[in-house]
Amino acid sequence: MTKCAFLGLGVMGYPMAGHLQKAGHEVTVYNRTQRKATDWSSAYGGADAPTPRAAAQGAQFVMACVGNDDDLRAVCLGEQGAFAGMQAGAIFVDHTTVSAKVTAELYAAAKEKGIDFIDAPVSGGQAGAENGALSVMCGGDAAPFAKAEPVIAAYAKICKRLGESGAGQMTKMCNQIAIAGLVQGLSEALHFAQKAGLDGRKVVEVISQGAAGSWQMQNRYETMLDGEFEHGFAVDWMRKDLGICLSTGDEIGASLPVTALVDQFYKDVQRMGGGRYDTSSLIKRLSDTGE
Repeated sequence: MTKCAFLGLGVMGYPMAGHLQKAGHEVTVYNRTQRKATDWSSAYGGADAPTPRAAAQGAQFVMACVGNDDDLRAVCLGEQGAFAGMQAGAIFVDHTTVSAKVTAELYAAAKEKGIDFIDAPVSGGQAGAENGALSVMCGGDAAPFAKAEPVIAAYAKICKRLGESGAGQMTKMCNQIAIAGLVQGLSEALHFAQKAGLDGRKVVEVISQGAAGSWQMQNRYETMLDGEFEHGFAVDWMRKDLGICLSTGDEIGASLPVTALVDQFYKDVQRMGGGRYDTSSLIKRLSDTGE
């Protein structure tokens, strides 16, 4: 049995921590809202702690899945941060989607304390977390990754090291760039079908079997046609991620014209009051504006 801590019990972290406990690991959780941590420990039989430091004490692996750069710094650093409670040789696995800048900062801070740091953002959404079928893209030193991989397997369908520290976050940016274009393309296709008087479901039944097929098409077309947008990753979070993609693109000289355009379309959805809609709500922007 491996002693683990899990920091952050949002729609992703809550089931991910649960999979660790069900896999036989000894898990202690921390969440900024203590009630959610208490609910988790009641549901899964693990323990909860009042601070990241307390959760991390004695843990061989500390996983985190929080909101953004500042949230990650808050659970890692400071007197009550996880790093203060971790022993030398312990491994911190960050599942948050954050900037490569904060990843480099925390990798260095961990090294100073004799801690290993793996950046390991995930893809697969809430359903992937609940089903233990996430794609986990990792960056960091090879030896600690090899130790962490069997533990991460509790909630992953694939877990791969892409390179040195930061490579996981860079790969997640590739993921979000690809998704942005796919969702906009699917939105336009379904919108076009509706305007042409076609049955969108029948259209997808046919085109999904050819080159147009994608995960987004298979899993989101029905709710998009029904105008239901409560089934996945929120627009507010997607804009956070795309902002990271665009700023990093500027830094490395990558041209991202479609990503920049779709980011502005998501900004339109936010202005429509859809910040908490899932990312497939791009079709609502087309339907509501008539574009």
